[in-house]
Amino acid sequence: MNADVLIVGGGIQGCATAYQLARQGVSVLVVEKDYIARHASGVNAGGVRLIGRDLAEVPLSRQSMRMWHTLDEELEADTGFRAKGLINIAADDADIAALNDRQQKMQALGYDHERIISRDELREKLPFVDPTCVGGAMSELDGYAIPYKATNAFRLAAERHGVTFLEGTELAGLRRIGEAWLAATSRGDISAGTIVNCAGAWADRVAAMIGDNVPLSHAAPMLMITARMPHFASPVVGAVSRQLSFKQFENGTVLIGGGAKGFADRAANRTRLDYAKLAQASRTAIEFFPIMAKASINRMWAGLEAYMPDNLPVIGPAVNADRAFHAFGFSAHGFQMGPVVGKVMADLVLTGASDFDLSAFRIDRYDRKVL
Repeated sequence: MNADVLIVGGGIQGCATAYQLARQGVSVLVVEKDYIARHASGVNAGGVRLIGRDLAEVPLSRQSMRMWHTLDEELEADTGFRAKGLINIAADDADIAALNDRQQKMQALGYDHERIISRDELREKLPFVDPTCVGGAMSELDGYAIPYKATNAFRLAAERHGVTFLEGTELAGLRRIGEAWLAATSRGDISAGTIVNCAGAWADRVAAMIGDNVPLSHAAPMLMITARMPHFASPVVGAVSRQLSFKQFENGTVLIGGGAKGFADRAANRTRLDYAKLAQASRTAIEFFPIMAKASINRMWAGLEAYMPDNLPVIGPAVNADRAFHAFGFSAHGFQMGPVVGKVMADLVLTGASDFDLSAFRIDRYDRKVL
């Protein structure tokens, strides 16, 4: 099998990259060892969040948010995106002080998408929030999407442009032969001019095959969803200094996250839940929304996610090989950035450059420098 570009990994980053390349006439193969959206891209909380981003991510995230607002039309599919706004709740005055400090930094850089809201406005937008909460910060642009739907929307759009997806196909090795890459897979050899590593929690292994080392770790962020409840919360909800990720869907079910991690067994390709941490996440949800004491948990799960030490992703070219690129390590906040990362990776493959400053995301940022 041959292609101009071989993408390793069928999450939202890989599918978006395949779509962006194929619509410009590039022949693309995507290999996925399981199935599309099997891991982090299909089982995350679905937050489409611009608020609270690391300052290095804000330019990318802002452009991705613009893309989300027209993505259903572009991909001719339902991604489940809803622009409901997102509020990070301030539990006390220390949280307000942290928000004021962040707002000063944001305004100095010309960013105005986050605004601080008062206790009264918080209560207006979230009438069932605990009355001791003192305010928060809000981004009106934010919301949520359905991860599995959104990732597969990119996949289907890419297929319409000629991309081939090989599911159940594991990468076993890579060799550079002349001007091409030869990939050994469980379905036979694939020859490609360019490799794009979007392999998520397994991306460090692919990077090593390419010749780049990276301090990637992996974990299993957990989520819970309730049975249907009377509607009481429209915006997506987070918290300034507590582990809380909270949204009520249109059907009344409530999704509870916040970053509590279960047990990740990458070698066995599976996760296990930590029920003690899930119990604490439930208590946190009840502290912020006492009405949740009446909730009944319907299902719990965890996905395998890749983390970098600084919680910033790797986005950019390989440093020890030609015609190889990386997009991984999104540290549990990469779903929203999927659309723009696909465009950035396509630009890098086609032109070797990006409109964005990617220096904070280089793969060798932890390498020791010899003076």
